[in-house]
Amino acid sequence: MYYFCVTCMCSPFFFTPDSPGTRKNAAIEGPSTTMTQNMKKTIGHRGIDPTGETTYKKTTSSALKGAIQLGITHTVGSLSQKPERDVLLQDFEVVESIFFPSEGSNLTPAHHYGDFRFKTYAPIAFRYFREMFGIRPDDYMYSLCNEDLIELSNSGASGSLFYLSSDDEFIIKTVQHKEAEFLQKLLPGYFMNLNQNKRTLLPKFYGLYCVQAAGKNIRIVVMNNLLPSAVRMHLKYDLKGSTYKRRASPKERDKAVPTYKDLDFMQDMQEGLLMEGDKYSAVCKTLHRDCLPSLLKEFLIMDYSLLVGVHNLDQACREQASEEAVAGAADQRRPLGQKSLYSTAIEAIQAETGSMGSEDTGDKTGGIPARNSKGERLLVYIGIIDILQSYRFVKRLEHSWKALVHDGDTVSVHRPGFYAERFEKFMCNVVFRKIPCKYRDKGV
Repeated sequence: MYYFCVTCMCSPFFFTPDSPGTRKNAAIEGPSTTMTQNMKKTIGHRGIDPTGETTYKKTTSSALKGAIQLGITHTVGSLSQKPERDVLLQDFEVVESIFFPSEGSNLTPAHHYGDFRFKTYAPIAFRYFREMFGIRPDDYMYSLCNEDLIELSNSGASGSLFYLSSDDEFIIKTVQHKEAEFLQKLLPGYFMNLNQNKRTLLPKFYGLYCVQAAGKNIRIVVMNNLLPSAVRMHLKYDLKGSTYKRRASPKERDKAVPTYKDLDFMQDMQEGLLMEGDKYSAVCKTLHRDCLPSLLKEFLIMDYSLLVGVHNLDQACREQASEEAVAGAADQRRPLGQKSLYSTAIEAIQAETGSMGSEDTGDKTGGIPARNSKGERLLVYIGIIDILQSYRFVKRLEHSWKALVHDGDTVSVHRPGFYAERFEKFMCNVVFRKIPCKYRDKGV
């Protein structure tokens, strides 16, 4: 096998399902004939057409989902016919392409999505990544293509579209051209990093594809789903270790489950998330490994966040007692047939600590046991997201401008080395803490 290093990369997400998906064989308007006028609302490439359907680059979401499922079914099926072998240097640069005419061909079925071309980036390399995470080809294809993809809300400021597989296992995200390029350039370094350390809080990338239709390229990446939908997240935080403008907006706070930020965490959870010593040490060791000696620093990646989801077991029990069926009650779990390895928070930090302590929550979803200052039992789900920012000229300029007005050490855009050190320090000193003796004595 060959190893070499380059620069930059991408992010996994969690969301709440917005509406049921559309089956891939539904008769809908295709990418090449979708509505191109009178968009009601646009955020980046994401819009809403007059019928209320989401569009991306003026292609309807239902047509895009159908094209994605047809493309992945074909590419995974054809790849399974090729013998397994070691990953070679040139495998990272391979792009396979196949045309899907609506009337069908010798290689593709007839469909109702309009003509499109489907591209698969580095198929051999991504097959290796999926194998490394224990994902079999038939499971991958079944999860993404057998049932409707679920369109997710909360696209955020980027205007990306997000889809969730019906088994809650995978997230599909549309990415910009530069983001896809970053991921392509990163693949050899990502390959080397995973070979050295499978236990990581970095995103798990399972595939990079492109749907090409009506003169537009829609690039998508398949990643792990950080926060299981079957578990109610009572609190969610997007944390950078920065304080400048790091408070959730009034609009965000009005959501059913807001995503709070650093200043909110410091105000609402002043004593942090309390963990047993072995769990705390494992979390901090994993964060250190991910931030400083590896990709995030060496490849000049910055402006990433730690996504933290908190499920309060005691609160869930109270909710279950007062309501017969509460979404996210403590007995609802991620399906036991979970396909990917090392994809949950508890798996990601278990490098040297074995069972991770004696506290038995009965959890099957991969949450890390913790407590709050009230002594309530928590399950914490964490992962590093948004790792496509490279410290290039624009970011250097942005930091210099902000530093003229604010303390340069508090803004989120910073030199990658400083950013990584500040990020790790904030997470291990403010967010995660060992359970103090005063609480231990009280049985917390």
